[in-house]
Amino acid sequence: MPPRTTPVAVLGAIVLAALVAGTAGCTPVGIAVGAGAAGATATQKEKGFAAAVDDTRIKAELNGLFFQTNAALYQDVSFTVEEGRVLLTGIVPKPEDRVQAAKLTWSVRDVSEVINELKVADESTLTDKGRDISIAAKLRTRLLLDDQVSLINYSVDVVNQTVYIMGVARTEAELQRVLGTARDIAYVRQVVDFVRVATPK
Repeated sequence: MPPRTTPVAVLGAIVLAALVAGTAGCTPVGIAVGAGAAGATATQKEKGFAAAVDDTRIKAELNGLFFQTNAALYQDVSFTVEEGRVLLTGIVPKPEDRVQAAKLTWSVRDVSEVINELKVADESTLTDKGRDISIAAKLRTRLLLDDQVSLINYSVDVVNQTVYIMGVARTEAELQRVLGTARDIAYVRQVVDFVRVATPK
């Protein structure tokens, strides 16, 4: 006949299990449980687990790409990724750094929008900041009002009246329409195209 389990023994087993669970955070089992809980939290989000995983991959690729390309820029820029939309924040030394950050971000697969909120520490190289701001505002407005262009797929930077356009065009025709609109704005000296055309599915 097997030994009887007393209430005291049952209580002791429960306490022991609780103590083990409490110290499991630093063990492989504890890490596995933590990862499972994180996964459950992600699946509760509206965008779902798959999208959360994609955002994690995008952020990891951004960190690696910035670090390998420009370690100083990597130190200055912070990334926030949500459903393929990337927010860039921080302070960079030169206007060209702001352009490079956007260009690198757009080069990562599945990035659907780049919101460039990087500030420039030294704007002494800008010959006419007001004119640059005006050109960028006019271009964004015209693209927004153009029903043949998806503005969300592009980002625009203007430095010394040179327009830098980055993003993903749905078609070659859309890209040429965007570039033509930029060239048609007064005081634009040059249009630099960093746009890639989406591959048909």
